Amino acid sequence: MRYPWGNNRRFHSWTDEIRTRYGTRLQKVSVNAGFGCPNRDGSKGVGGCTFCNNKGFSPSYCDPEKPVGQQIDEGLSFLRRRYPRAGVFVAYLQTYSNTHAPVSKLMQVYEAALAHPAISGLVIGTRPDCVDEEKLNYLAGLAEKHFIHVEYGIESCNDRTLERVNRGHSFADSRRAIFLTAERGILTGAHMIAGLPGESREMMLSHADRINDLPLNSLKLHQLQIVRGTAMAEEYNDHPERFDLFSLEEYIGFVVDFLERLHPGIAIDRFSGEVPPQFILGRRWGNVRSDAVARLIEQCLEEKGAYQGRLYR
Repeated sequence: MRYPWGNNRRFHSWTDEIRTRYGTRLQKVSVNAGFGCPNRDGSKGVGGCTFCNNKGFSPSYCDPEKPVGQQIDEGLSFLRRRYPRAGVFVAYLQTYSNTHAPVSKLMQVYEAALAHPAISGLVIGTRPDCVDEEKLNYLAGLAEKHFIHVEYGIESCNDRTLERVNRGHSFADSRRAIFLTAERGILTGAHMIAGLPGESREMMLSHADRINDLPLNSLKLHQLQIVRGTAMAEEYNDHPERFDLFSLEEYIGFVVDFLERLHPGIAIDRFSGEVPPQFILGRRWGNVRSDAVARLIEQCLEEKGAYQGRLYR
């Protein structure tokens, strides 16, 4: 069977979408440019989101004290050994909120990355309350010549949950930022966490219905992981009964059900998250990596005769 996204895979893959658009896979090179977070520096709040510890996913070569070009060189050295067939690279600004600065600072960082001869574009991770029309107009100009993909942390579509984890913005903020970005022709992605405290399975599935109305190109799904050094880890130690963490089998079943409700035009960039074992509290999945989780999800889709968008209306 050939699905609406043009192949016989049972979900719309962002990797396949990129290959179709650009004729190759784009490999991300992480960069820490020293941007902060409005939920930490007092402009929106302090302490950050209760689940957040950036040390849990930042590569060792990402050091904001190093120039952007040096970080890219070190990242390329690592990635070319790991992915010898990779030929096209983009700089991935992932740590904290990478539009949380005046446009002059964005220009300095982004254009330093784009000046590197091996870099063809940018993937910019940020919060929906850290963009405005001036910043987006600047990004739209870059997108006329380069690959530009903005990823927003939505995390949940439920405002009570967002308040519960000290997120510092509402779902309405996410909607506004995504529409403003997409209407400028900029590739627009979102990040969601499944399993945040207080959310039932049905509530999590209903998030698919709400994001179906958004002009998203891509979506990353992550299971909740309790990371050491966070406020959530302290809460988990004191009140583990407040958390219902997914087993691997439960998560696979949830993602399959979520995909069936998801708009077929939204491509999946990632199915699960990885944090080094030394950072994790609570339920673990052993040595199962993200690529293995993706294969298990595809296997489950096949076994159930399920596919992305089957229940979308």
